[in-house]
Parts: sequence; structure tokens; C-alpha cells
Amino acid sequence: MSIVTKRGDRGTTSLMYSRAVSKCHPRVEAYGTVDEVNAALGMARAAANDEFARQKLATIQDDLVLLMGELATAVEDLPRYVRDGHTVVTASMSARLEGWIGEVERPLAAAKGWARPGANVAAAALDVARTVCRRAERRACALHEAGQLQNPEVVVYLNRLSDLLWLFARRSEAGSTSG
Repeated sequence: MSIVTKRGDRGTTSLMYSRAVSKCHPRVEAYGTVDEVNAALGMARAAANDEFARQKLATIQDDLVLLMGELATAVEDLPRYVRDGHTVVTASMSARLEGWIGEVERPLAAAKGWARPGANVAAAALDVARTVCRRAERRACALHEAGQLQNPEVVVYLNRLSDLLWLFARRSEAGSTSG
């Protein structure tokens, strides 16, 4: 089977369970932006000089695949999605990120003012991932506010993730690789 299906040539795509929507539908925007976060995290992981960050980023990338699946499922299909054994974002996933934030934050000097991205390649890649993550968070918030996202934990997870990415970038700038 070829990657070229031509099904999207008219500007539509399918959500989970073959529900057709416009390619510019807010749900597609949300999971597409999370896909961008995942790609940016791959770049950040490849550039990372910190084994702790590299390992955590790989775990987060796996989480984002689950998150994209949830976002790619229409509200009315979510019970079926869960029944079919798919995982949704949970408070324990957000708490895990919060635990990592604590580990990274403790040894860092308190931040003063805005950070200027680009001190090194690894930090710059993490800052790009962070800003894309903030955009994904805004897209998820818009879905939630429109009643199209039943699980508010998606927004919490993305919020914690962007905080963690900011800390990873600052840690990379400081040259710390312990963890």
C-alpha cells in the first residue's frame, strides 16, 4: 500500500473511527501541533548532552503518541476509544512530569527575567520544543472550551511539559548533566 492515498486531496482527513473532518478542523490543529511537539522533541533528544533529559524525552514522546490518539478521537467516539483499550492522559502522567520538574529545578539557580534561547544547540532545540508545546496547549484549551475535549488532564499535561522543557533548556545552558 502506498503512502499516496489521495483521500486528503480535497482538504479532508479522518479522525479515529473514520470520522471525516476538514484538515483545518480545530481537533486536527490540536493533534497536528502535538505531532510537531513530538518531532521537535526528537530533535531536542538527538541534540541533548544530558542523558537524564534524553531518557525522559523518549518517555514523553511515547506519552505524546497516546495524547495525539485521544485528541484525534471525536468526543462521541471517546467511550469506544477507551473500550477498545486505548489509553487517555491521566493525572499520574502529569504528576510524573511534575516529579521530574522537581528533580531538575532543585539544583538550578533561580531564574531572573526572560531566557534568551540559543546558548547551545541542545538548549535551543528544547526551547523550540517548548514554544511548540505552548501552542499545542492553546489548541487543546480551545477544544476544551468548545466542549470538544472531555479530559482536562490533556491541558495539564501539556502545561507541565512546557515547564519541564524550559527547565531542561536552562539546565543545558548551565552545562549540568547530572540527574
